[in-house]
Amino acid sequence: MANDKPDETPAERPADGQPERSAAFFDVDNTLVHGASIYWFARGLAARRFFRNRDLARFAWQQARFRMRGKENRDHIADIKESALSFVAGRRVADIVTLGEEIFAETIEARIWSGTRALAEAHLTAGQRVWLVTATPVELASIIARRLGFTGAIGTVGEVRDGLYTGRLVSDIMHGPAKADAIRELAILEGLDLSECTAYSDSANDLPMLSAVGHAVAINPDPRLRRIARINGWQVRDFRAGRKAIRLAVPAAVAAGAAAGAIAGSAAWRRRTGRRP
Repeated sequence: MANDKPDETPAERPADGQPERSAAFFDVDNTLVHGASIYWFARGLAARRFFRNRDLARFAWQQARFRMRGKENRDHIADIKESALSFVAGRRVADIVTLGEEIFAETIEARIWSGTRALAEAHLTAGQRVWLVTATPVELASIIARRLGFTGAIGTVGEVRDGLYTGRLVSDIMHGPAKADAIRELAILEGLDLSECTAYSDSANDLPMLSAVGHAVAINPDPRLRRIARINGWQVRDFRAGRKAIRLAVPAAVAAGAAAGAIAGSAAWRRRTGRRP
């Protein structure tokens, strides 16, 4: 699992109240999973020759650019999600789910922040429900939730016809205000009191969700969320080692890592197919 560092603020137990009316909502990328879960999934698909090497390189660069900028851009995220869905266009949903289970075990599980997982498990122990709320495709988010023993997942929904992905989105990606709307709808369906619920995220883009509940926690926060958390008195939990060094070194390191990953995938693909670069 991803290495954790001591928290910036003392650990707190899940909020007291009526467990049956309480829930915890967790973002996934950089909150629960170190990095972008869809990227790790795409790498797993690339290893299985689902798309060309230049597609993986482009996808890797998108992720590196996202990390270098230090913030999310709505158009950029939409492009990433649309690209990811295009990779599975024409594929059977059941087959992708099976592969998602394999890729979770091979790659994603080792990148779960153990500190964040412990927080989620504390909510479960207290009798509260735990939901993932993420822009990640709902099938992958559901696999992560199921494998970690969480209640369920809310994610971006891809269009399916006759059991096959079309490569298009059903609606907007699960991002920003859409997350807040989703948990409000879930609260009505599940009989939750949002004032007794907790939300966790690393990004200021999730302020609508964080502000919709009674207890907000910043996990591995970006600079803007860190400032807002301090102003609002929200708990801050940071599980990243050497945060200052990361801020200075991440651009070059991530770009290099993305390139190395693409090159390694290309080499492995050529070995299997016997093709020359």
